[in-house]
Amino acid sequence: MSLTSATRRASLFRQHDFRQLFLADAISQVGTQLSVLALPVLAVKVLGASAFEMGLLATCEFLAFLVIGLPAGAWVDRWRKQRVLVAADVTRALALGSLPLAWWAGVLTLPQMFVVALVVGTATLFFDVTYQSYLPDLVEPDDIGPGNARLQAVQSVAQIGGPGLGGLLIRAVGAPVTVAVDAVSFLGSALFVRRIRHVDTPPPRADRRPLVVEVREGLAFVFSHPLLWRITACTSTSNLFSSMSGALLVLFCLRELDLDEGHIGLAMGLGAAGGLLGALATPTINRVVGEGRTIPLSTLFWLPAGALMPLAGTVIPPMVALTLSSLVLTFVVVVYNVTQVSFRQRLCPRPLLGRMNASIRFLVWGVMPVGAFVGGVLGEAVGVRAVFWISLAGSALSAAIVVFSPLMGMRDLPRELDRLSGT
Repeated sequence: MSLTSATRRASLFRQHDFRQLFLADAISQVGTQLSVLALPVLAVKVLGASAFEMGLLATCEFLAFLVIGLPAGAWVDRWRKQRVLVAADVTRALALGSLPLAWWAGVLTLPQMFVVALVVGTATLFFDVTYQSYLPDLVEPDDIGPGNARLQAVQSVAQIGGPGLGGLLIRAVGAPVTVAVDAVSFLGSALFVRRIRHVDTPPPRADRRPLVVEVREGLAFVFSHPLLWRITACTSTSNLFSSMSGALLVLFCLRELDLDEGHIGLAMGLGAAGGLLGALATPTINRVVGEGRTIPLSTLFWLPAGALMPLAGTVIPPMVALTLSSLVLTFVVVVYNVTQVSFRQRLCPRPLLGRMNASIRFLVWGVMPVGAFVGGVLGEAVGVRAVFWISLAGSALSAAIVVFSPLMGMRDLPRELDRLSGT
């Protein structure tokens, strides 16, 4: 690594705009991790949700990615990104804040939770598409990878401390108040985003083309490049099956493994340490193994990690299974995500970033409401534990897409479009 490159990476936190984005993300991520546990606990313990209702709750959370995932990217490319991020944060704060207010008034219901999940999921869609398109505007091209790694690291730290803190808060003040803390965190995030000085300029109205044309361009970019569509297909298949079991995880832990909120939060927090380690280790792994090989090799570890959960409470103690599964999965998923996200951000022409990110979000997140709904139906029909075995089979299928591909024989990933063509 050259001295200039090393200095640039070390100076990321000295850059005002990146620092504001980093702090905004840090605050909202901690709050979000509180609700990762608090919302399902609220549904299961306060409202007595069934497996099907938990699947429906998760379906509402991700439904926006399926319904408006494609045009969202084209819309984002037409709007000021800073304004979109602030609006998304404020919307999530107001929606989540309605839950503790309804609980306090004694009128909280599952239908309200479904609506809130739908609103929060829609705002999250716009935030995520904009967020990934915004980073390249704030840093130099060579800092995109390190910037992603640092943002992934703060998310991993939140994942380590958030669930454990959430478990303690739920025990101390209850799930509704914990959700209120998350609502406040989104307001804090919005304040830091507002402090970003960079002014992004959307294209003039005269330069805009029909929405369907712009959406088609985003999809065409993804499917026209062999490596990119394989990575997208792998991620999409993995998300489809993991969302089946993910929608039922807290229900499984509370009712079948007999763990309480504190134990679940502790296990998830300890396991999430793998995400921090993964974010820190990704540059070294990419350098030693190669960016290309890192992607398929990381997916091979999804299988042993996924097998731990359906074995929990039988041959493996529940806390051990939940902790180890989370530890390994978060490590390899972070390595996989940092590598492939940096690759596509580096590769995509800047004006197309929003549409490309939205197209990929549609393809890899749009399947999640389908998976969550199917998981809820299967949970009622064949049992929650069986859903985890089905999810494991899906992990094997998704890994095969990249393991048996040119990626396994590649050390370096292409940096330019012409090098990728015909790969």
